[in-house]
Amino acid sequence: MSTLRHPVDSAASSYRWWVLAVTSVGALMASLTGGTLIIALPEILRDLHTDIFSLLWIVVGYTLVATVLVLNAGRIADMVGRARSYTLGFVIFTAASILCALAPDATQLIAWRLVQGIGGALLMANATALVTDAFPRPELGKALGINAMVIGAGAILGPILGGWLTGYGWRTIFWFNVPIGLVGAVAAGLILVEQVQHDKRIEIDWLGSILYFVGLMGLMMALAFGGVYGWTTWWVVGGFLAFVVSAPIFLWVEAHHHAPLLDLSLFRDRLFAMGNLTGFLNAIARNGVLFLLVFYLQGARGEDPVTAGLMLAPLAIGLIVLSPISGVLADRYGSRALATGGMVITGLGLAGLMTLQTDTPYWQLAFWQLVVGAGSGIFNSPNTSAVMGVVPPNKRGVGAGTRMMLMQSGFVVSIALAIGLVSASMDPRVLVAVFSGTQIGGQGISLDPFMNALHLAFLAGVVASALGAAASLMRGEHRSYEGAEKRPALEREGVS
Repeated sequence: MSTLRHPVDSAASSYRWWVLAVTSVGALMASLTGGTLIIALPEILRDLHTDIFSLLWIVVGYTLVATVLVLNAGRIADMVGRARSYTLGFVIFTAASILCALAPDATQLIAWRLVQGIGGALLMANATALVTDAFPRPELGKALGINAMVIGAGAILGPILGGWLTGYGWRTIFWFNVPIGLVGAVAAGLILVEQVQHDKRIEIDWLGSILYFVGLMGLMMALAFGGVYGWTTWWVVGGFLAFVVSAPIFLWVEAHHHAPLLDLSLFRDRLFAMGNLTGFLNAIARNGVLFLLVFYLQGARGEDPVTAGLMLAPLAIGLIVLSPISGVLADRYGSRALATGGMVITGLGLAGLMTLQTDTPYWQLAFWQLVVGAGSGIFNSPNTSAVMGVVPPNKRGVGAGTRMMLMQSGFVVSIALAIGLVSASMDPRVLVAVFSGTQIGGQGISLDPFMNALHLAFLAGVVASALGAAASLMRGEHRSYEGAEKRPALEREGVS
């Protein structure tokens, strides 16, 4: 594991580029995993003879654990070291991938996906903080743009690779993680150096963690299955109540805890608060799109996994092309206009996807995917740079964890809402048959209810994008913590 071996002048050495390379390996692994898994879901459904309920947990269980633990992971990183924590994340993620590949049934696959979420939390909480530590503010947007470009490349390759790997059995998508994880763990252990003196007083806010888990899980379960089992079913109502009751108690506990899970003081900075709110809404708007399009392509249109993967590539092309460009522009011109424009473009793309029918020409599907991807590419780097740039160095682990927690919460809500809207549109048995491929396209059934639900899910994304654009406009001017720290001293010296 890495230690505080010697000080590194990150702004003047090549070390920062090594940090970017190592964190990009983690980003690539995570983005590949998401795409390959989603494209393999129909095969998993058939092979393990499972249902939509288990399928939700296979997809979202990882994200739920990572979301709940990412703040604790950031706090631990601030206390024991970000390099150590990041390396440990690779080790856990890789070991869990092996166990997922060996899982004999859906229950064990879900269990090991939850363990994978622990590794994912350690990787997510530290990657952005490590990059922020290593790069000077004038280059931070560019660095985060390159990181986002790698994520975009993984998002393009994931469904394509997943379609190809699924031909050899769905377990190969987890085996594929192993060499990447091993390379990442070795590289992180050998290269990363602790850049910030850490506080060794470790204290975990267990009550806050439990409240957050209960509230988010309740909301997820209620949104996902209210349409199937009935919105007045006792446990669906209980899920909503768990969220409504837990949320204010969680905020009260965090406001009064001396070592809170969520450092609410960070939200006193308007740029940090509005940037994170925008990131949350952006995640709700776009993260269910890939999941919904897999339903559409492999289910309603009856495409095979390889073809479906190729047809999903435009969704990430805009992201990979525009992320580094928008990062450089953010370093020069600030984040507000770019992030707001990105949200508006994402909303336009989602509105375009609302026109899809089972016989829509592929060029239309590709075009609207490209627009959604372009919006994400324009939004991500400037927003991340703005949010992380105002966090004090000794709180960047918690700051990065907070950002990832809200983004992952948006992902959980997005997927749960997508499943809820689609599964409410038709008999769950027919839905499973369509999604698993045992029912080819619309043969013998009407897919109109399914398509209407798909349009409604995309409409929810349009609304989230509009709200995100409004929140982005309220963030104030782009600035950095270092700039705010130096300004009073310059003013005292008479420098304007």
